[in-house]
Amino acid sequence: MPSLEYTRNGFALADGRLRLPGRVFVPVVWSRDLPSRPTSVRVYRDSLGHWDASFVVRRERADTPEADLPGIGVDWGVKTTATTTDPAFDLPHLGHRRRCAAELARAQRKMARRRRPKGQPQSNGYQQAKRQAARVAKKAARQNTHDARIWAKNLIDHHALIAVEDFKPKFLARSRMARKAADAAIGACKRELIERGKRAGRKVVPVPPAYTTMTCSGCGERANLRLGLGVRTFECTACGYTACRDLNAARTILATAERRRAGADDVRHQIASFRDGGSDAVRAGNPGPTGPGGKSPGSIRGDR
Repeated sequence: MPSLEYTRNGFALADGRLRLPGRVFVPVVWSRDLPSRPTSVRVYRDSLGHWDASFVVRRERADTPEADLPGIGVDWGVKTTATTTDPAFDLPHLGHRRRCAAELARAQRKMARRRRPKGQPQSNGYQQAKRQAARVAKKAARQNTHDARIWAKNLIDHHALIAVEDFKPKFLARSRMARKAADAAIGACKRELIERGKRAGRKVVPVPPAYTTMTCSGCGERANLRLGLGVRTFECTACGYTACRDLNAARTILATAERRRAGADDVRHQIASFRDGGSDAVRAGNPGPTGPGGKSPGSIRGDR
């Protein structure tokens, strides 16, 4: 997409218009007032042909309410976009792209019928169908962004610690779940949550997803076999703990972050063993059986 960037000496704002080099004056429809003088601007065109101007400004940090809850763990998935340790803050799979799929398919078929051979200029009918397809795709993307922002703000306003699974959904694009994974927009939700959490001054801890599904959040025992995607319930053979696999993973993620086993800038973590105490929030629901001296009867594997 076309994009132009200018620093402070390359543009100016006067009478509600944006002045660019070459004596180009562009009327601007403001989405909000600028809090300070902009230092740069990027003018770009989206897939619908609309031109937007993005300004870089300095603003005061908005006051974030005091967190009334200590911490929460977030596990990403496809059936449910975000499963947390508190079901009240779960983000369900809303399926905006799926609802727009039929309309998008009609517009794409119309594009295919009106497409001219390579080397010939496309007709106005083809351009109209192309804009219609882009409009439908943009609508679903905006709905996903809107829901992610509302969910992230609600999560951040109530929690001081946010442990997020550092999930990379790229591999799903090569699987049978590619369409549903794209509909869930996991990457956009994760990016929105991390950025908003840092701006609000919350402690956001990305936790690597390795072994989070296989580790029991009650006693810390790790399963010997990986759980297939068709298995939706986690059962611990050591302590008998049973829970939804996503809920168990979210509790394990939170327990890992609370043990403060962080590397530089709270970015790199390892799955912590549950030998040296644990999360009060996680263990309150299921303390698990203990042996002499308060230790779990099951052996606990170290990190790999």
